[in-house]
Parts: sequence; C-alpha cells; structure tokens
Amino acid sequence: MASSTSAPSKTRKKKRDKYKYKLKDLKTLGHQLLSSRAHVNNLPILLTFVSPASPPQHALESLLSLQSFFTPLAPDLPSSSASAAASGLKEEDAAKADPELIYRTWLRSKFDEFVRSLIEVAVSAQAEETLKEIVSDAIMEFVKMGKRGRFQSAIYYQLIHSIVYSSAEVEFLLELLSSKYFKYIDIRYFTYITLEKLSRNLESKDTRDDRSFADGGDGRDLKASIEHSISTIHYIISHVPPLNSLDEKSDCEMWSGSGDGSGTSESFKPEVEKPKSEKHDSSVLSATKVAKKIKLKFTKSWISFLRLPLPLDVYKEVLVSLPQAVIPHLSNPIMLCDFLTRSYDIGGVVSVMALSSLFILMTEHGLEYPNFYEKLYALLQPSIFIAKHRARFFELLDSCLKSPLLPAYLAAAFAKKLSRLALSVPPAGALVIVALIHNLLRRHPSINCLVHREDSESEAKDHLKLEEQTAGNGNDSTGKDLSKKPGFDHFRVAEVNPVKTNAMRSSLWEIDTLRHHYCPPVSRFVLSLENDLTVRAKTTEVGINDFSSGSYGTIFGEEMRRRVKQVPLAFYTATPSALFSESDFPGWTFHYENGEKTDANDDDGTTKNVIEDHAHLSAKRQRVES
Repeated sequence: MASSTSAPSKTRKKKRDKYKYKLKDLKTLGHQLLSSRAHVNNLPILLTFVSPASPPQHALESLLSLQSFFTPLAPDLPSSSASAAASGLKEEDAAKADPELIYRTWLRSKFDEFVRSLIEVAVSAQAEETLKEIVSDAIMEFVKMGKRGRFQSAIYYQLIHSIVYSSAEVEFLLELLSSKYFKYIDIRYFTYITLEKLSRNLESKDTRDDRSFADGGDGRDLKASIEHSISTIHYIISHVPPLNSLDEKSDCEMWSGSGDGSGTSESFKPEVEKPKSEKHDSSVLSATKVAKKIKLKFTKSWISFLRLPLPLDVYKEVLVSLPQAVIPHLSNPIMLCDFLTRSYDIGGVVSVMALSSLFILMTEHGLEYPNFYEKLYALLQPSIFIAKHRARFFELLDSCLKSPLLPAYLAAAFAKKLSRLALSVPPAGALVIVALIHNLLRRHPSINCLVHREDSESEAKDHLKLEEQTAGNGNDSTGKDLSKKPGFDHFRVAEVNPVKTNAMRSSLWEIDTLRHHYCPPVSRFVLSLENDLTVRAKTTEVGINDFSSGSYGTIFGEEMRRRVKQVPLAFYTATPSALFSESDFPGWTFHYENGEKTDANDDDGTTKNVIEDHAHLSAKRQRVES
C-alpha cells in the first residue's frame, strides 16, 4: 500500500521541482552542462522540459542545450543493444567494469530518452508549429550523424513509426519532411524500407483485428486507427519523389555524409563492410547502382502497401496515381497484376480507374487477361457518361478497340451497345459515341453491314407464311416467332457477354435517329457516318480526346464561338400589330374599338351578341354560332 501511494507523491514532487525553474535557470543549467562534466547531473533536469506539456520557451532552451551537448558525443556512444547489456550486469561485474564505459552507457540511455522526447514533441498536437520545425531539424541532424557518419536508420524508423501511428494531425510534419528532406537519396531509400516494414506490421495487425472481431470483440476503434495509419503511409509514399534520370552530382545528393564523399556509399548499407577489393571504388556510388537499389526498395514498399485493406478514398487515389507515378518506376510492373485484376473485377468507378493501369500492363508488359473485353463491355452503362474519369475511359476504350485482330462479333457488339446508349445519354455523350462508332466502322470493314441492312427474299417469304398462319389460327400473339418479323432487332441489350448479343444480326438504326437530334452539333456530326468509311485513303480517324471531356457547357461555348454564314431572321413586310394573326384562329374574327377587343359578324351575316362586362376592361370572347 505504501508503494502505491509513493508513486503519485514522487510525480507531484517532480512537477513541483519542474515549475520552480525559470527560463534563466534553464540557461544556467545548460551552460554548466556544456562547460564541465561535473555538471552532468543537469542533463536529467533539462530532459524533463523536453515535452509537449512544457512551455515552448522552456522546451526550446532545453532542446538547444541538450542538442549542443549530444552532437559531439553521439557518434562515439555505444549502441542501444550494448547499453542494454551493460545495464543488466550484476553488481560484482559492474564494479569491475570500466567507469568510462559505464558513463557512456548512461549517456546512451539518456540520448535515447532525449530522442524519444523529441519525437513525442514532433507528433504532438499541443506543440506549436515553430517548435515542431526546430525539433524535426534536430532529429534529422541526429539521423545524419549516426554511427561514424552512417545513416542512423533506427532513429529515422522511430520518427516515421510515430508519425504513422499518431492519432493527432501530422500534416505539418509530413509537409516539412516532403519539402525539406525527401530530395536526398538516402532518405528516400530508408523511407521505402521503413514503409515496407510498417505495411507488413499493419497487414498482420489487420488480420488479428479480423479474428478478434469474429470472436465477438469490438475491433472498430482498432480498424479506424489502422485506416488512419494506412492513409498516412499513402501520403508519405506518394510524396517521395521518384527516381527518374540520375545525374552524378545533382540527383545523388546524400543527407548523411553530404559534402564528404566517404559517406555516400556507406549510407545505403550502414551495418555491412565491403571487401577490400571494392574499397577503392566505395567512395562514390554510380548512378546506375543507386537507381537499381532505389527501384528495388520502391517496388517492395508499394507492393507491401497494396496488400493492405485500403479505404475507398485511398483506393481511388492509388488507382489514379499508378499509371504515371508508380508503374514506370517499378522493377517488375507485372507484380501489380493481382491488385489490378481484383480492382477491375469490382465493377463501377473502381473498374474504370483500374482500366488505365491494366491497359499499360497488357500492351507494354505482356500481361494476358482473358476476360478483359467482357469486363470492358460490362462497363458500358449510362452512368459512365457522367463519371469523373470518363475522358480517360473513352480514350482507353478507343485504344482497346483499335487492334485489327479484334473479332468482328466483338467490334459489332461494342458498336451496337454504344449506339443503343446514344438514345439515353446527354448530347456530349452522343458526340463521343458517334466518334467511337466512326472509328470502329473505319477500322473493321467487316461490321459495315450494320450501317444498312435489308430483309432478304427468304425472310420476306417467311413473313408472308407467318401472317397466313396467324390469320388462319386467329391468334395475334406468336411469341417465339416475333423474331421472324421484318424490322425486329436481334440485339440482346441485357446480355453481359458480347459473344451472345447477336450484334451481327442487328443494325445501327439508333444512329439514324440522331440525325434528328435536338442538339445541332449531334445532328451535324452524325452526317460524317454517311461517308464510305471502308475507303481508308479518303477518311481519317476521329480524335476521341476532342469529345471525351465534353459537357453542356462546352457544347454551348462551341456554338457561341461558331461563325454561321446563314442565320434565319424574322422578316415582316409591315410592322406587326398583334402577337397572332387572324389566320391562326380559323372561324374567329376580332375587331378593336377603343383598345377593347369585341366580336364581329361572320361571313354568313349571322350576328353575335356582345356581352359587355362592366367589371372588366375587355369583352368576353364567344364562339360564332353556326
């Protein structure tokens, strides 16, 4: 009982001791610590002020003093593992140990405590942004010094780990790292290594979360924290600039050992010494070796990240960035095939966003996906014409249907499905559809039979026989024989498999209806399909990107900028005196007396009674009696 009450009393005593120090006292303690080893006991006192709860001035003063104290000592301090082993010695062994070793071991423990306090301040929501910037610079300086000039990856891992698992907002700290430190090659390298480890930990943690939730435990808070950590990892990994073309001087700039050629190569392998045969070449890493190492770590970190259960907003951002920011820099882009095929099979907007990356793997890296066109056909829905990424989708759709080896039934199915959608989409979508069908008819002459199809003589005879049988039986409903009637469309619009749509037995009658479309640009553009598109020498393909991002606003703007040679005008031989003429109302005649409208005699001389209403200014209108 006494031990339990003594702990809070010690805490209260520490707080009282902490509050009795003023800013000038901390300056004095710092000067004493830097002047002589005799005042080394000031170090624990200064450490207590490096916390988010301390006033910013006190925390800053203590930080500067401790940083000045540890900067020359950190490279020669024993490792954390050696410090832990020395602290676990028995009293007899400790008495025989070297006092200098014991002193440095104690300093190492205080240095680790100082680094943990700095990281705690950096990720805290209570600390000011100015203090966070100074703290982050101090942390990165200790990362830079490391162990005899090597990159101190352990400290950097602690920093990124605390950022990823922090429940507070760390956007300022992430922006600071991105703008100030991600330009260095070694920081990028160890960032990828750290993110790979954290992604693997989150993956196993999510598996345990699913098990606990299945057993009846409440894992919602844990799942929310995992999603927050995944979002933070995505922010970091997407803001690390990729390695494009390396120059020996500009892009190979190192954070650890910068300005000293001897430290550049060792920063990539801080714990492994090179053979003597390679020591003469270890001063400078070639751009090729750096690019190879970075690309390998880049690939591992992204593949580990994509295995995580990504939230929907992160999922969409990843699919958007993959084609430009990820795939060109992977060591083996085929490793993304599982992730992309799963995304493509989801359907909806996720499939549309995954199509771009999947198309790159198929065309540039030899990926085989048997059900690709079947899934692509299923994406042709009216909702795609108002989707956010519709422009890129239509350009990819046109590229996917460009191959001359595409079967005729497949090209016909896409052309027919697009023409059917033209009846229900906005005018901008109709323009895209006409452009796509124009290119399909020009690339695949075998489907030009869809442009104009007539009933053959055999079909006409069958229709006559069918009418005679129907008249003889007195049955108007023939059910299964409806498909034999002329003008019947054999296309199955609800069929998801393009092979079974019977598109080759149909026609593009929907395109003919667009000739009378209410929007003038659509009706004008349809006329381009009246040309003989089989003559490739006299026709050219239509650029889909000219129509893919269209809308009502773009169509209206183009019409306003369009110069029209002949404009219909309202022309009158005399100034009109009424809104409607008498010929617009046959059987009625109107006269105007004193500004009031009255009825008059008709052609037969029959008179009408004029009923005057004194409560109104105008007379009532009566129909002429016959």
